[in-house]
Amino acid sequence: MRPTALVPALFCAGSLVLTFLCLFAGHKRDFMENYHLVTLNTSRIGQNLLNSSTAGNPNDPFSVLFHNLTNAFNGEIDDLVGDLAKELGLEDFYSAHILDYCYGSYVPGPLVNATVSHKDIHKNVTKCMNTTAGYEFDPTAALETSLRDNGINVTLKELDWPDDIQKGIKTVHILQKVVFGFYCAGIALTFIALLAALAAIFASGRLMALVNILVSALAWIVLAIASAMVTVVIDKSSNTVNKYGKHIGVEAHRGAKFLTITWVATALVILASIAWCFECVIGSRRRRQSAYVGKQG
Repeated sequence: MRPTALVPALFCAGSLVLTFLCLFAGHKRDFMENYHLVTLNTSRIGQNLLNSSTAGNPNDPFSVLFHNLTNAFNGEIDDLVGDLAKELGLEDFYSAHILDYCYGSYVPGPLVNATVSHKDIHKNVTKCMNTTAGYEFDPTAALETSLRDNGINVTLKELDWPDDIQKGIKTVHILQKVVFGFYCAGIALTFIALLAALAAIFASGRLMALVNILVSALAWIVLAIASAMVTVVIDKSSNTVNKYGKHIGVEAHRGAKFLTITWVATALVILASIAWCFECVIGSRRRRQSAYVGKQG
């Protein structure tokens, strides 16, 4: 019996649970929505067009819509921008996850004011797209779908949507596909490491400890690569959107909570490997001490 094997087994179990959560966070409505990769905030889209000189041109559907809004709405500019986004059929946010993306509105509203603080604002998810392995989050396509579904003949080009956003996002799509594969491999290896640790409770010996070191180390390497790559995906995509989308009122929020659980999962599995290293060293000492006592006897 080797009861100390329970320690790395618990580390592996914790890592396995967190890695599954990384993979399936946001795969359905209201399931770990705040554990997103990136959230695209489009509630203020169109702020650059408030003083558009083309407003009211009867030959331009966007201008007509914008002109009607400015004539019918006499509130604050921020409220007008939010009203414009709703009239266009755009959601307040689009959040990307490993397997899909979700969209919805901010409740009670997207902006902080005298009666609503930042902590009072939360997401109300309207819908999540179908879960798909190897899915790529394309913000341009998501916004175009919303505009098309609303039946308004307005394009992203008329909203002055920067082409540089799409160019920047394309550079992370390959990484995003590879990340899914590494998470799946990490789950498989961590599960094997858990089974090996449980088996080691009943099978002592240095060989079993070495096998556990090898398997848990491989799981750590794979999860570390997955976590590093997803960190690059999050940073690259959010920086691209914030750099080129700021002037039209679009911003991106990094998934800090997602990064926390993916790196904790990675840390847990390396702790399991370290625990097995200690177990291997301690086991060797115990065997030498037993051999020495036997010789003395």
